[in-house]
Amino acid sequence: MPKQLAQERAHNFREVALGYQVQHALAESRRCLQCKAPKCIEGCPVGIEIPRFIKKIVEEDFEGAIRIIKEKNNLPGICGRVCPQERQCEATCILGKRAEPVAIGALERFAADRELGAGIKIANRPEPTGIKVAVVGSGPSSLTAAGDLAKSGHDVTIFEALHIAGGVLTYGIPEFRLPKAVVAAEIDYVKRLGVSIETNVVIGKTISIDEIFEAGYRAIFIGTGAGSPNFMNIPGENLNNIYSSNEFLTRTNLMKAYRFPEYETPVKMGRVAAVIGAGNVSMDAARTALRLGAEEAHIVYRRSEAEMPARAEEVGNAKEEGVRFQLLTAPIGYVGDAKGRVESMECVKMELGEPDESGRRRPMPIEGSKYSMRVDTVIVAIGQRPNPLLASSTQGLETRKDGTIVTLDDSGRTTREGIWAGGDIVTGEATVIDAMGAGKRAAAAIHLHVLSTLNRS
Repeated sequence: MPKQLAQERAHNFREVALGYQVQHALAESRRCLQCKAPKCIEGCPVGIEIPRFIKKIVEEDFEGAIRIIKEKNNLPGICGRVCPQERQCEATCILGKRAEPVAIGALERFAADRELGAGIKIANRPEPTGIKVAVVGSGPSSLTAAGDLAKSGHDVTIFEALHIAGGVLTYGIPEFRLPKAVVAAEIDYVKRLGVSIETNVVIGKTISIDEIFEAGYRAIFIGTGAGSPNFMNIPGENLNNIYSSNEFLTRTNLMKAYRFPEYETPVKMGRVAAVIGAGNVSMDAARTALRLGAEEAHIVYRRSEAEMPARAEEVGNAKEEGVRFQLLTAPIGYVGDAKGRVESMECVKMELGEPDESGRRRPMPIEGSKYSMRVDTVIVAIGQRPNPLLASSTQGLETRKDGTIVTLDDSGRTTREGIWAGGDIVTGEATVIDAMGAGKRAAAAIHLHVLSTLNRS
């Protein structure tokens, strides 16, 4: 896919990947073998009929292509940009066994962007059932569940804690990977399906789960994600200019720090920024740091490149833009200046031992390898966990030690009658498309549940 030149994009927030033009999409779609038993569909968590929509692109029926995609996916512009297709639909593409797999994600984005440019159309809405269903959170699992339930005719309301809907799609992924205009357009599509969105509503504080049921809602889907950051609990971690990735990216995205001083939400960027961790969020943070003015941005990771959980594409983009990688390295503490600002990071070098419970080789510190690294900004990106507020204020909702909600089956049914959950609040941090798959399964189960309760009443 065409991209901005690395030396240019490292200093702006415009989208890096530029998308297919018609000639690119036609050439790529013609590579599809149109298998009689397509494995690519099995690799898609939401079950898009991939060969059907690709055939429509070959026929230059672009409206038909997006119509097929939206039979299963309400957020194609988002998925086409941020889903790890190389581990899912493209990984199961038959063509990939002897050549490059079909670029399914790029074709999905192409179809979505064509529709966005022409104006998104809404399918005919079904006859209303009069059944009220509540959805907590407005991230990918919630938007998917809400959209599917609305397509079934139910009266759906999303309750969102922040002042802008979208969850991690809005505050967690940088503009250069996922433009806010694309997210806003696809949220607007869900709203036009009939979904209402109430912002600034914190479930467990503003209103309780019990009060939602008392207001006449027959079922609730919880898709609040995992938004509480993890820290290493090492000396000096409370110094100024040490951020969680959640705070750093929220300040940049939702609070528009990248447009300071127009918006008075600056992120203090010194000359050297260090990001702890090597997942997709880490790559986002390091690349954002460069765009906000850091002269150097370092990924500090205790394992080798082979163990990094980030997508290879995002690692490659980071390298092209000048992000430096300090591998087999772990911070053990921070040192501050007289004003309480971080000025250096104490590190040790690591070596890999036997595999741990994750299957990756366990990092072990090398004796006598301690050294100091000058830093002005540190971003800790070592994972997140669910906020405990909702679960702790809701009776009958069983959770695990890490705060994730216990579900009883693949639909996301919880231990409390009438409540389903899906996405990161159940699995811990995972992908956007996995969360969407959970939202679809929950919506199907909720639909059957509310119809059965209606019949009983």
